[in-house]
Amino acid sequence: VLIMTGLLGLLGWKVTVISSNFIALMLILTMAMNIHMSVRYIQIRKEKPNLSNQEIILITTSKMFWPILYTVLTTICAFLSLIFSEIKPVIDFGWMMTLGLLTSFTVTFTLLPTILNFLSKDKIEIKDTNKSIITSFLATISINNSKTIFITTSLIIILSILGISKLEVENSFINYFKKNTEIYKGMKLIDNNLGGTTPLEIILNFPKKTKEVKEEDDDFDDWEEDTDSNNEKYWFTKDKIDKIKKVHEYLDSLDSVGKVLSFSSILQVAKKLNNNKELGTLEMGVLYNKIPDSIKKEIVDPYISIKDNQARINLRIIDSKKDLRRNDLIKKINYDLENKLNLKKNEFKLAGVLILFNNLLQSLFKSQILTLGFVMVGIFLMFLILFRNLTLSLIGVVPNFIAAFFILGIIGLLGIPLDMMTITIAAITIGIAVDNSIHYIYRFKEEFSINKNYHDTLKLCHSTVGTAILNTSITIVFGFSILVFSNFIPTIYFGVFTGIAMLLAMISVLTLLPKLILIIKPFGSKNN
Repeated sequence: VLIMTGLLGLLGWKVTVISSNFIALMLILTMAMNIHMSVRYIQIRKEKPNLSNQEIILITTSKMFWPILYTVLTTICAFLSLIFSEIKPVIDFGWMMTLGLLTSFTVTFTLLPTILNFLSKDKIEIKDTNKSIITSFLATISINNSKTIFITTSLIIILSILGISKLEVENSFINYFKKNTEIYKGMKLIDNNLGGTTPLEIILNFPKKTKEVKEEDDDFDDWEEDTDSNNEKYWFTKDKIDKIKKVHEYLDSLDSVGKVLSFSSILQVAKKLNNNKELGTLEMGVLYNKIPDSIKKEIVDPYISIKDNQARINLRIIDSKKDLRRNDLIKKINYDLENKLNLKKNEFKLAGVLILFNNLLQSLFKSQILTLGFVMVGIFLMFLILFRNLTLSLIGVVPNFIAAFFILGIIGLLGIPLDMMTITIAAITIGIAVDNSIHYIYRFKEEFSINKNYHDTLKLCHSTVGTAILNTSITIVFGFSILVFSNFIPTIYFGVFTGIAMLLAMISVLTLLPKLILIIKPFGSKNN
């Protein structure tokens, strides 16, 4: 972590609210590598007590190099998928974690063996430990409870599909923070007392030439038909003013909308100053020309553009409303302007921070669904290269894919909207959780080549590499649980759900994966 932090500083790489989690993730992933190395070192030390410490280290590193390399590559594959999001903070997070994982891998195979080498043979005391109760229990389930495993897996798949169908993307900035933080309190105050936080703009486009009927002035009406509608004096026609007023009133009627400002607001003030008499179109034009440029620039120009033949309506959304769904609100406004207010599609456009942020998350959702497929294909190909066995590769990826999709299902069932952090959970979960499958299958293949018995190999693997998987999974879960202390809600969700996904993946790898190995027998039908 120190090396990586120093590298980021030297490279001038700025950390964002998303990529700031790289320190916690690096600690977790580096520790997982070191646990697998250390557990294997202890096991070899027990098996071959007569070898020197240096020889044991060489055997350990040679046996662990390829499985750890592939676990690093699969995790890198998951984080590299983030670079397709087209959102710079997310892309930076992907590159940071890629560089961080390479740093962790290098340290694990250089610094860790060097430290172990300082421990002489006489100073190492390996005590006999009892078998892990948890891994022994999971081994028994794998061998004797086929129906339980497959029924549970089927239920998880059904719930995952149901939950994923309910997923939605939401962009509530105020709900990204805990209620006791200054940011939340400040935004809540703005919402309640100052007309809302998130700005939205409606741009109204008017036809270049108009033929409008004026009730109060027939002579002006005839003259206007022959006049350029962009002329400043004659721009303020009844049709334009009515259209601005109609849209203004509609927006003001929406529950989620706070303060609405437009040219109609100025006319309301002018009406009060004019003894509650509305200004005529000619009066507006004359008044516009008489207003000093400094005042015109501050008061009128933000809401109308005579040159572009446009009007702008500014409004702010009350971001703290619990039932507010911003994407649905944008769709509703678009629909109502066209169908209830009878505006043509080319006569209006929605813009502003709300639209930008909403589009950002919607595009991120689509890109992550696509890149999730990229991660799955990439990891499957790595399994093929590592094990050179199509069946074994499928067996290896299935438990982890189920765990990743189930966590998305849980998020959907709980009604928690996806955001910039939670949307990346599935890809990252697959990348990290698949490490367990690689270690287990790699060890199973190695041990099966010696004893040629599936049941015995399963029990042995659960007591050896299974213990390492259990330890690393618990470490990862606790590591991710650190994120719950953040004041940033998406980071908390990221920590909690990724931790749960790791736990599910560990249980799946130590139950479903060995059960599939026992049924399919990918290493050949020899004995049991």
